[in-house]
Amino acid sequence: MKKIPAFLWLCLALTLWSAQAPVPADNPLVGAWRLEKSSQEDGLDGVTIVRILSPSYTMMAAYREGEFIGSSGGSYTFDPESGESLYTVDYNTWDSSMVGRELPATIEVSDDRMFVRWEEDNMTFEDMWVRLDAGDSPLAGHWKIRARARDGEMVEIHQRGTRQTIKILSGTRFQWTAMDYGTKQFMGCGGGTYTFEDGVYTEHIEFFSRDNSRVGMSLSFEGKVEGDDWHHSGKSSRGQPISEIWARQ
Repeated sequence: MKKIPAFLWLCLALTLWSAQAPVPADNPLVGAWRLEKSSQEDGLDGVTIVRILSPSYTMMAAYREGEFIGSSGGSYTFDPESGESLYTVDYNTWDSSMVGRELPATIEVSDDRMFVRWEEDNMTFEDMWVRLDAGDSPLAGHWKIRARARDGEMVEIHQRGTRQTIKILSGTRFQWTAMDYGTKQFMGCGGGTYTFEDGVYTEHIEFFSRDNSRVGMSLSFEGKVEGDDWHHSGKSSRGQPISEIWARQ
């Protein structure tokens, strides 16, 4: 498979409209999307590429069954009137030199698809994504870890500088990433689908950069949202007890 370009974030898809999952009026890009077709890539067979967008942050991961391929993420802006979008790269596992770059694109919506065009080396590319959900969940959004239990007490985590542990969720999908955009380092990521019912948050892991053997595992946590804090506790993929607080960004 060819190297997946850093700007795959550019190719965003329109939603499947439904009464149960209305598209956010102020930003129709919010939610989860799957790459359907790329004019630049001819080696996508068997590879799943999913992007999650909050109102101002996005992460993308590429993987096939049992194999993590790569990921990128960062902040973005979008003007629904002009269709212009600008993405600032925080991390990129394929090419760390992309970190800090600003990448523009133009988006055109047609029916249940979104076609995104961008230029590189005097060539125009177009990709198409399909919506998986519209971010209709109390957990949907961009989160940063704020505190973790140690020796029975909740201890604040002070993430100084540019190192970050962040998580992004749509209505049905999640991804977490540990990275340092100042040093352009990537420490790891994982993601997949999730459910949140009756105070129980359950992750179903579809990719895990540090250990492919974790793929297929399901992890359940007790969870609740209080204001801009998300509390959850349970056991990690290693079977160790964890209790954390994540702050909405």
